[in-house]
Amino acid sequence: MEAPLVVGVDGSEGSLRALDWAVDEAARHGRPLQIVHASLWERYEGSAPDGAGERPWGQVLAENIVGGAVERARNRSRAVTVTTYVAGEDAAGALLRAGRAAAVLIVGSRGRSEMGDLLLGSVGLVVAARSSCPVVVVRGDRSAREARHDRILLGVGEHDTDSPAVRFAFREAAVRKAELEAVHTWRKPAHEPVDHPLLTRDEAPFFEHRAAETLDGALEAAVSAHPEVRLRRSLAQGAPHRVLTDRSAAADLLVLGAGHRHHWGGLQLGRVAHRALHHAACPVAIVPQPAPDDAPPS
Repeated sequence: MEAPLVVGVDGSEGSLRALDWAVDEAARHGRPLQIVHASLWERYEGSAPDGAGERPWGQVLAENIVGGAVERARNRSRAVTVTTYVAGEDAAGALLRAGRAAAVLIVGSRGRSEMGDLLLGSVGLVVAARSSCPVVVVRGDRSAREARHDRILLGVGEHDTDSPAVRFAFREAAVRKAELEAVHTWRKPAHEPVDHPLLTRDEAPFFEHRAAETLDGALEAAVSAHPEVRLRRSLAQGAPHRVLTDRSAAADLLVLGAGHRHHWGGLQLGRVAHRALHHAACPVAIVPQPAPDDAPPS
């Protein structure tokens, strides 16, 4: 059986939008969908004895949230196989545990807390930073969530040669039959050797050429594997966190890699990923990347 997509629900509007996105994504890829809800009601209220009559309020709430989510998913697509898992633990722990056997882990941009626009909340941030599988945080307007832009946006870093993030973005573009815009940013370093043979008074062409070589190298293997994908290579001078967030307004999904930091036991979410998770105008996929020393031999 194929690994499922896993989506976390808590009854909030953000989680229901994530559920809709997850159902659409499961239908595209022909994968089953597992709906996960975490609740600590039994820890605080205890379970009702058999035949006791009235059930604990927390149990009723959990059952209603999960039942409503299943009905909503089936109304959106009858083709997707839906299962459920109610975990008696904290939400982040439950999602990370379920994510170990998942193809993709999907969460909303906000939960039930009254935190306004503050980041993702603790659950989304922990899941995005520690998951062993790709995480999609569903945010943005309806056009982006319903894939009306027909474009996937990929941020390409210096060490993204045939990386999991690159392969993820190409698969998404292929399944959606969407254009893939691969963006690599460059900036002139503050201190560069002045005796380099290609440097002149106008140094920009040199740095742009070097950025183009980095971008081409990162994409070469994926281009060969997915010749059907409409690819747009894009070089931009500036800070990547600003460039990618600005361009996310015309995309259906922004794909970024996050490198492992083993001594932290999770992922290192740098400035680009943090800004995207908090401010992107479309759903954001964070794809775990192996550390350079962990990369498979070529």
